[in-house]
Amino acid sequence: MSYPPAPWILQGYALISLHLLNIDRVRHLIPSELEIISVWPGKTVGGIYLSYYGSESELEYSELIVVPAFVGDRGAVGGWVSHIYVDNPDSVAGGREIWGLPKELAQFTWEKDNSVVVSQNNQILCSLKYNQPLFAWRQWLGGSSFSAKNSELLTFIAELESNLGLISSKLEVPVDSPFSSLGFKQPFLSVQCDRMSLRVRSPEVIGQTAIAYS
Repeated sequence: MSYPPAPWILQGYALISLHLLNIDRVRHLIPSELEIISVWPGKTVGGIYLSYYGSESELEYSELIVVPAFVGDRGAVGGWVSHIYVDNPDSVAGGREIWGLPKELAQFTWEKDNSVVVSQNNQILCSLKYNQPLFAWRQWLGGSSFSAKNSELLTFIAELESNLGLISSKLEVPVDSPFSSLGFKQPFLSVQCDRMSLRVRSPEVIGQTAIAYS
């Protein structure tokens, strides 16, 4: 496998949907060393991130990231990635070996009717239908994510500059999808990122975890 060293700089577009999830349904996926951020009694924020990074990126691929909870550690807050799928073997290798992300190969079908379907071995993982935003504005955003490599807890920063637009979307997760038990319903907020530049920095070790997650 051949992949670039971190940071990865990726150009393309993305769809982000945010959801309220029951903490009891996602707790088993989160290392006990991390605090699950509660935004309502028994609820945390989860998310679905779907993206395509074009040929001008360091690697060209599509990506599905499943975030079952926002978590905290010593003042830092970010998303925990429980499932992640891409359609490029080099991205699988780099994601696992650099960031400890549990990347798997999947197939992505981006339709002209503003929908995307992600499948693996003829099994649909999820699908998302969305509309185009009425307006968009240029915005810079930065945030942290958490992962684990062997017994080490990691955190890394992603910086995004993009045209952001609010959209409506409809997410469907079949009952036989590996993350259907997390309880993703319809999002309370959906955003389209167009003309996006994403920079994913190298990870930092922040501690140890008793369970090897990747």
